[in-house]
Formats: sequence, C-alpha cells, structure tokens
Amino acid sequence: MTLEDLLARVRNLEASTAEPVVIGVVGAPGAGKTTLVESLVRELNKDTPDSQHQRYAHVPMDGYHLSDQELTRLGLLDRKGAPETFDVHGYAATLGRLRAARDAVVYAPGFERTIEQPIAGVIPVYPSATTILTEGNYLLLDRPEWQQVRNQCSEIWYCEQENTLRIQRLIQRHIQFGKSPAQAELWVKTVDEKNAQLIRESRANADLVVTLEEVEAA
Repeated sequence: MTLEDLLARVRNLEASTAEPVVIGVVGAPGAGKTTLVESLVRELNKDTPDSQHQRYAHVPMDGYHLSDQELTRLGLLDRKGAPETFDVHGYAATLGRLRAARDAVVYAPGFERTIEQPIAGVIPVYPSATTILTEGNYLLLDRPEWQQVRNQCSEIWYCEQENTLRIQRLIQRHIQFGKSPAQAELWVKTVDEKNAQLIRESRANADLVVTLEEVEAA
C-alpha cells in the first residue's frame, strides 16, 4: 500500500457520492496517524494553496480532549488519553456538521502539545472542504458513544507500525513535550499501552489496514 494508493482511494470515495465524505484513521498511540493524514491532506491540496478554497481538511480527534481542569474534577487526570477522557459527543456532533451541506465555516478545536491542552476554534473548515480526514485512537471502539463517531465516517482505516519503533517514538514524543525519560517510559507503560491494547481489539472492524512502514518505503 503506497501513498499514491491511498490518495487514489480518497479520490474514489469522493467521486462515488455527491455528499461530503469523512474518512477516519485510527491506530494506537504513536502509530503515525497524524503523520499519515497530514501527508495525504498536503498532497491532495497541493494545487490549491488558498486554504479557503481547499477541498480537503484535517480535523483530529485530539482537539476533543477534556481539559486538565475537567479531568481533575472527574478524577481522571491520571488516565488522560483513555476513551472516557474525550468529549466524544462533541466530536461526533462536529463530524455530523461536516457531513451536512454547509455555507459557513465550521470551527473545530485543536490540541496544543506544548501545554497538553485542547484549544477551541483553531481549525477552520471552510465550506469548500467536502472531504474531511479525521484521526484518533477510538474511532472503531465498540461502545455506544463511540459508535456515534463511527456512524459519521464514510470509511475508517487502521494505521499500524512496528511495535518497538512505535513505543520508542512515543517515549521520545513525551520527552519532547516535557516529561523526563523516566516519566515518559512509565506513562507509556501504564497508560498508553493499556489504551493501545484496547485499540488493537478493534482492528478487525476497519475498512482498510495501512502499515506505515510500507507507505514510507514506497
């Protein structure tokens, strides 16, 4: 599976319907979901430099993290990144708005890793964007609240990467954004990998499995 194969799949999905398309990319923490989606959107929009006229947009799930303040109130701060630490209903509602006909900008939240907090209204999705790529951990999770997200997606791909490399990159990402090496390793072991196992259990429900090493090597 090459990047060109995936680009062709996006274009074919778009051509198969007159309705807006939402493509989800799911995978374990550190699997390369964001890298893959950013590469696809950049290539798809390369001939349309003006963002207000681009047909493809990226809306990540990470913007729907609950704030540390709310996680503290709920007693969930030490589980940040688990399914129950996201505003799943808000996420599904935004995807629903993006699948409908639009004549105004839809503003989606983003996530700022330097402060590890969601930021409201930083991703403008213009009416010209009729194909939305979204990525996150739990798009295929077999729970009623997450099924709302699945129902808004035209197709969902499962992104995976060799496990040792994935964990190494994940630890380095935590270090880059402020954790000590010991803290990073502990967080990956006690939080990220528990979530990763939960995500892997949903792999069989994906419409397509994408191995990042194959895409990068092509």
